[in-house]
Amino acid sequence: MTTDSQNKIRKRRGLMLVLSSPSGTGKTSLSRHLVNDDKEISLSVSWTTRPMRDGEIDGNHYHFVSKDEFRKMRAADGFLEWAEVHDFYYGSPKEPILRTLESGLDIIFDIDWQGAQQLANSAPSDVVRVFILPPSMKELKRRLDKRGQDSETVVSKRMTNAYGEISRYDSYEYVLVNEDFDETYEHLKTIIAAERLQRHRQPWIGQFALDLLEEDA
Repeated sequence: MTTDSQNKIRKRRGLMLVLSSPSGTGKTSLSRHLVNDDKEISLSVSWTTRPMRDGEIDGNHYHFVSKDEFRKMRAADGFLEWAEVHDFYYGSPKEPILRTLESGLDIIFDIDWQGAQQLANSAPSDVVRVFILPPSMKELKRRLDKRGQDSETVVSKRMTNAYGEISRYDSYEYVLVNEDFDETYEHLKTIIAAERLQRHRQPWIGQFALDLLEEDA
């Protein structure tokens, strides 16, 4: 059997990597680094009703839509998960995600605990959840201020919401404290490597083991 044939037979099923954290903790930067470094993983491009920020590109960072468009998609069961966060809707479109998993590639979800729970309920064997904690609340506030994307009122609201979001950490399989970005990133890559080797994500392994048992030494 050729190497190409073996690779086709041994194709694994993709996984859904969920990263959640309070705003400003670093999950978006971690996601972007993974996508740049790993050809087998891509970022789920969510639909959102929030306004586009400076530097964002429609269809790249998010699909920016009206609330009416979002509600129509939701009514048609077009999202794997959706949530209302900071007064805006966010949702993960179902069809492109399922196609990606079946092709053997992984998808990162930069979503909150509500979306993570919906994904875990609908596809428990495909989902790997990682919660990112800040090293301290003071550091989280500093990062939000330094980012300069939001008004003082919005930053204050994000800090208030952070306490509720952090309280959900114990529903995740993995928890990382993002004090040093490079160290956190290495830990995240280790998690992905281990999860890709889970037996249930390698559908070819059962037949391979049976074939070994029939071979002569």
